[in-house]
Amino acid sequence: MNNPKIKNLKTELLSDNWYTLNKITYDYQKKDNTWETQIREAYDRGNGATILLYNKRNKTVILTRQFRLPTYLNGNKSGMMIEACAGLLDKDHPEQCIIRETEEETGYLLPAVQKIFETYMSPGSVTEIIYFFIGEYDESMKVSSGGGLEQEHEEIEVLEMPFDQAYGMIESGEIKDAKTIMLLQYAKINNLV
Repeated sequence: MNNPKIKNLKTELLSDNWYTLNKITYDYQKKDNTWETQIREAYDRGNGATILLYNKRNKTVILTRQFRLPTYLNGNKSGMMIEACAGLLDKDHPEQCIIRETEEETGYLLPAVQKIFETYMSPGSVTEIIYFFIGEYDESMKVSSGGGLEQEHEEIEVLEMPFDQAYGMIESGEIKDAKTIMLLQYAKINNLV
């Protein structure tokens, strides 16, 4: 942290229950060179990785469906979300993480993945960087039924569907997850499927 427009950074822990929520007080130098004290909260849940599994020959993708409490609390009546496979790094390299998460969630063990970009998803309040990957799959890579890990209380439904159907679910509102939308749009722009 070396921005000369920031000084007197003070962090106060508000919660360390599931992940970490901090209250940050700092002085920020504005364009007119005056200093202003600002207070923000930042949620630190670690960094993550996500992947779009695609099959070019069959023109299909694999997505997941699972319950997401925050969406339920914000008006998603079922709380169910259709998403690309994803997970937290847990101190792994992003590539190792997404290969592990892909096997746990979808049952496919990929020999290789390709990183396409990384991004902050909600930089106003969350510290997380998400690493985006793509990976081509076929039936020979299926090693289990997937569904997530019971000890992590995961109950994940694996969805294999035509790419055009998945892409259409953005417009219909059936897919509202930002990382999934970004991956499907990347696939469309780059003619992956």
